[in-house]
Amino acid sequence: MNIYWEMTQSCALACRHCRAEAISTPHPMELNFEESVALLRQIPNFGAPLPQLILTGGDPLARVDLFELIDEARNLVISVSITPAATPALTREVLARLKEHGVDGLGLSLDGSTADRHDSIRGVPGTFDRTIQALRWAQELEMPVQVNTLAAAETADDTPAIYELLKPFGIARWSLFFLISVGRGKVLQPLSPEDAEKLMNWIHDTSQIASFTVATTEAPSFRRVALERMREAGMTGEQIRKSGATRSHGIRDGHGIMFVSNTGDICPAGFLPLPVGNVRKDQIVEMYRDSPLFRQLHDPSQFEDRCGVCDYRTLCGGSRARAFAATGNPLASDPICLFDPS
Repeated sequence: MNIYWEMTQSCALACRHCRAEAISTPHPMELNFEESVALLRQIPNFGAPLPQLILTGGDPLARVDLFELIDEARNLVISVSITPAATPALTREVLARLKEHGVDGLGLSLDGSTADRHDSIRGVPGTFDRTIQALRWAQELEMPVQVNTLAAAETADDTPAIYELLKPFGIARWSLFFLISVGRGKVLQPLSPEDAEKLMNWIHDTSQIASFTVATTEAPSFRRVALERMREAGMTGEQIRKSGATRSHGIRDGHGIMFVSNTGDICPAGFLPLPVGNVRKDQIVEMYRDSPLFRQLHDPSQFEDRCGVCDYRTLCGGSRARAFAATGNPLASDPICLFDPS
């Protein structure tokens, strides 16, 4: 299970697809240090194995108490990863300090193979160069890195070039995030179902030869594409299981994933902004296990339309966030999927 904590809304970038609609200053109702510690102390109540905590934003480096909070989490034996923004605050010294404080992984965003393409998405010149430099530093420091790349109409044709750019950096994982039209992301164009299917097939082909894991975010139907391709290749069920292709089996918004906003709202995912409670008064374990929305998202038989009758609804289940963005109903079908279950 992954818990994504949006530590702050503050960020110096102006990314065109920003879910958080980040601004230059913290939200006045942002969780303070004591409230943040109280949130961290709820996480062990999930029991073993403990969830992984991913610190996001905004820019988590904008929190002045960042390292104290990382120490609190590590003292609770919680695994911590972080997704900082590529601003001047992201220095080699900061990365080294993150590693010294026990951060297990680093997430960086790369949305173009050139400065012009990447910076046009991020909204601030120089972001591409800082990201590439951060990748070099992380490699020197032997920090595991996940690179996140936007998959949208504006970026899809550049994906092979981004892959070539990433090859020398020894990253652990490359995840292509299929655009959800929330926050500032509404100004960008999502992929059509046909183009999404084409890209998912390319991702599958690339995953077979890449030296790092290649995966998707907010595109669980990639699991269906990968499974179909493996079956077409004549692989047995046992071979497919050993390949690791189903290790994210069933993980989707609200199931294996929880999001806590900078003001403490508890949601199924950052891209599914439907609060079921707030950490100032509610327990995240209770909300995850017992709130009506989470219980619906745990159970694929509750899904509607095509996703509700699909043979892949347990393995995949569709993006609940995209269903909500398109229809206002988190249980509806994922409109990016071409598969006809009839």
